[in-house]
Amino acid sequence: MAVTDAAIDRIKQMILSGELAPGSRLPKEADLADRLGLSRNSLREAVRALALINVLDVRQGDGTYVTSLEPRLLLDAMSFVVDFHQDDTVLQFFQVRRILEPAATAMAATYMSESEVAELRKILDALPVDPSVEQLVANDLEFHQRIAAGSGNAVLCSLIESLSGPTTRARIWRGLTQENALEKTREQHTAICDAIAARQPEVARAWATVHIAGVEDWLRNALA
Repeated sequence: MAVTDAAIDRIKQMILSGELAPGSRLPKEADLADRLGLSRNSLREAVRALALINVLDVRQGDGTYVTSLEPRLLLDAMSFVVDFHQDDTVLQFFQVRRILEPAATAMAATYMSESEVAELRKILDALPVDPSVEQLVANDLEFHQRIAAGSGNAVLCSLIESLSGPTTRARIWRGLTQENALEKTREQHTAICDAIAARQPEVARAWATVHIAGVEDWLRNALA
């Protein structure tokens, strides 16, 4: 593993130095191994490891390329790890959401275009009068994802999206068991959307905090 780690580090340094830019093709395996003073097996293991975390893209019959290195792509590996969470840690994921999403919502109130705000309003209007729990949760996920994207910060957006999976089951559970869950969700989503449309970042931040903290508080009581 020490040799493979060294190989990973050398390829990483080539990328960080700009010698290998996003989208560029790596030299042929034999040439690169010779240049880095590595065995071809060690280099192959390093390439495989970097491909798993979306730093490299191995194209059969074409070669190995550096990916775009976009935050969404690199943080996708974190989403994979997050999927292994245990139910007793879901509150911690909500706590992280309560830190990140209000900030993203405040930024969205500044950076979302008028057409993006209109699309956000359409998501609210698309929720049926008497939706199923699945429809409510799907609408909730789309609403929050659209706001995260509207923050204008790709890293923040990717982090928030990676937290969606662990909290989905809790959202469904709440929709099934909490009285007035639909009314509360609809009311708070509307208040958030109105604040974004009015270009009121701090009001949007406050409503987002109330919304997420409310779900978190319900879950804490349900788990007690």
